Parts: sequence; C-alpha cells; structure tokens
Amino acid sequence: MPFITANDDTQLYWREWGRGAPMVFVSALACGSAMWDYQFAEFGERGMRCISLDRRGHGKSDESAHGYDFDTFADDLATLIDKLDLKEITLVSHSMGTGEVVRYLSRHGSRRVARVVMLSPTTPMLLKTEDNPTGVPREQFEALWALWRRDYPSWVAASLAPFFVPETSPAMMKWGITLLQSSVPVTLACSRALAEADFRDEMLRIDRPTLIVHGDRDRSVPLEVGGLPSSELIRGCQLKVYADAPHGLLYTHMGQLHADMWDFMRRN
Repeated sequence: MPFITANDDTQLYWREWGRGAPMVFVSALACGSAMWDYQFAEFGERGMRCISLDRRGHGKSDESAHGYDFDTFADDLATLIDKLDLKEITLVSHSMGTGEVVRYLSRHGSRRVARVVMLSPTTPMLLKTEDNPTGVPREQFEALWALWRRDYPSWVAASLAPFFVPETSPAMMKWGITLLQSSVPVTLACSRALAEADFRDEMLRIDRPTLIVHGDRDRSVPLEVGGLPSSELIRGCQLKVYADAPHGLLYTHMGQLHADMWDFMRRN
C-alpha cells in the first residue's frame, strides 16, 4: 500500500485512480479517502488522475498522538503534493477539508494549483464572536463534545438522516456510516481545531479560480455560515447554491455536482 512519511515521521496512506491531470481530494472531519469513491469513479473515467490522502488519525494512516491542527494538516497535504510532484492540480475539498485547502494555499502557495473546488465549506469561521455574529455559539460546541465523550455512536445515528435526503436508499446511508474512520479522541481534537480556526484573512489572498457549492438545506454548516461568507472573501469566486441539498450533497446531488465541477474545470 502507498504511504508517505510526514515531517514528524507519521505514516500517511494515500490512494489514486485514473490517469491524466491531477485532482486532489481533501476529506471531511472523521472521514477517510473512501468518501470520494464516486468522484474517483466519475473523474477517473473522464481522464483525470484522482488522488486522496487519509488525514493523520483517519483511515489507514497512523494515529499520531499530536498534530491535529490546520498547520500540520496543510503540511501533510504539501508533503503528498511535493512527493508526487503534482502540478496544475484541481484541489477538491468537503466540509473540514476546505479549511485544509485554504491553509495549504496560504502556507505553501498556489504555484502547483490550477483551481479550487469547495463543497459544503466550514470556512471562513465557525465560532460566533463579536465580529462573526452568524457563527455557532461556543456552548453548542461544548455540548457536542460532551455528547461525543459520552456516546459518540448516538450522535452518528441522529446525524445520518440530515446528512442525506429522504430519497436516499437505506443501503447508501448504511455505507455512509462506514466512511467515519477516526477515533473519538482524534475526532474531538479535529473538531476543536475546526471550531477555533479563522480563515478570513487567508481567503482574501486566494488567487486561483474557485467554485463553492453549498446546499440550502445543510444542517451541519448552514449556507449563511459557510458558503455565502466564503464566496464573499474569494475574489472572482463562483458560488452555486443547490436547492434542498444537505451537507452530503456529493452523494445526494451527485449528477448535478459532477456536471458543474466538470464545466468549471473546462472553463478554468
């Protein structure tokens, strides 16, 4: 199996599918690279080389005892990109992964990147503060983390239906649970880093064509918290809002999303 060695010697698993110009997919909180199976199948057939990394503590990568912060995540992503000597990349991310992409661009530059696609973003800032009044109150995060420490599976079960749509098959929803591939300590550490992160200044400096796709029925990260303010910070950004789409729009609105991504890639 292919592994790369991070700066602190953590072993990170990566996978690829297809040949052609590279697409690098950055996963959501608690999810391994398997979450991109349908996108690998779609864009691999379209002549793209699809690549994804299991974030440290996720999937088949080592669970290090530290390093669950966005600087380290961005450095891990840079290690993959540099090791494979990737150029003209389409960087695709979902949820928490969007912050990793922003931090990668601000920390390592955009010279290897051609374009950016952000799905259901958690950027620019989740936590509610005086200068971020639309964010999530800290008490809600604290309550969530307390539940995870007590009964994480109950939260997963309760969150499953809102992640999809009523028409989603039971089999697809069951498969969705298997995508969660991190331990409770790792999930907590990542969530804390996500809650504290502020990407607003960094996003002003993004200089690559960017597509943001967000659903107007996203209960995990509402449009007003993620996609809308993110699009206002990135110069020339294209925002597509999907009607009745949840956080898991890459599964529930797959055909529409793939078509929009391909059109964006061809035009940019």
